[in-house]
Amino acid sequence: MEKIYLDNAATTRPDQKAVEAALSYLEENFYNPSALYKEGFSVRKDLEKARKEIVSCISDSGKYDMIFTSCGSESDNQAIFSAARRGNFVTTEGEHAAVFSAAAELARRGTEVRYAKLNPDGGVNEGDLLSKVDKDTSLVSVIHVNNETGAVNDIAGLAEKVKKIAPRALFHSDGVQAFGKIPFRLSGAVDLYSVSAHKIGGVRGVGGLFRNKSKNLFPYIFGGGQENGLRSGTENTFAIMQFSAAAKKKFSSLDGDLARIRGYNRLFRSLLDEKIFQVMSSEEASPYILSISARGLRGEVLQHMADDAGVLVGTGSACSSRNRYSRVILACGADEKTADGVLRISFSAQTTEEACRCAAAVINRCAAELWERTK
Repeated sequence: MEKIYLDNAATTRPDQKAVEAALSYLEENFYNPSALYKEGFSVRKDLEKARKEIVSCISDSGKYDMIFTSCGSESDNQAIFSAARRGNFVTTEGEHAAVFSAAAELARRGTEVRYAKLNPDGGVNEGDLLSKVDKDTSLVSVIHVNNETGAVNDIAGLAEKVKKIAPRALFHSDGVQAFGKIPFRLSGAVDLYSVSAHKIGGVRGVGGLFRNKSKNLFPYIFGGGQENGLRSGTENTFAIMQFSAAAKKKFSSLDGDLARIRGYNRLFRSLLDEKIFQVMSSEEASPYILSISARGLRGEVLQHMADDAGVLVGTGSACSSRNRYSRVILACGADEKTADGVLRISFSAQTTEEACRCAAAVINRCAAELWERTK
């Protein structure tokens, strides 16, 4: 029996047509894009075309460029360690581990780090964020779509307000759960923006960091000077070309997918057993992520029961799965019993209504069985 997969915020199934479109870069066009002979130069031209196509998905190529990285986490790290070089760094309690752990490392090295509080839905508290920004702030980083609750932050509006307080500050956003899922265009006030291929049908091993061309970016990985000296290491041309094909397909159907997924999200909410489950994600959250809690039950146990019954879901961020309680859910104001019972259902363009109905029935049944055992 094929399992129902609803952990797409962790990773998505690679788009097969995009894989096929890029296969030649594993086979006949395997050349190093930095090579000076014509075959390498041809691959370089294809890589640059792919870069422009990905940039055009969310921004004007006249204002923004993008460097290819290995993943969203590397993009986040490069943005933070490049931009937070003086004064203080302001971020939020709801960031992905790639930003949160990088902030902890900055603090260890002596940089002052300030954390803005969250609203109950997982979005940043705007007033608290802005109160922590001052003329000495070098960088502000606010996640675009919270990877655990789906809360959407108005990064364009926040960036403009930050710049009024601290005109020299740079603004970064982790856009991994937003890119290819919710409609938006980068404004000039957002200086750095991280994306990842494997969240939208790309293969693992490639990400990107968008950069406002008027702002400086410093290398994080040194070596052969690839990516215009900003990210050394021979480019993964197969993954990059597959990323470009997957992004082109995803953005061509973005609005239709969004409407359909919004319907599945509402359906899933309506099918959950209200006596057991509390919905953590707000109605305004990205419909691709639905966070729920079976308060008083262990989410991890429930996850394994659902897995045994043929349904794969998450318990929060896959990058923080070793921790019993999600720091993000606790920062939303939930108590430990609520945080302990969290499951994260996350959808993709391949999700079907039948899969949602079956998965909800399985989760309800497993939760009821576990509830009986704990009496």
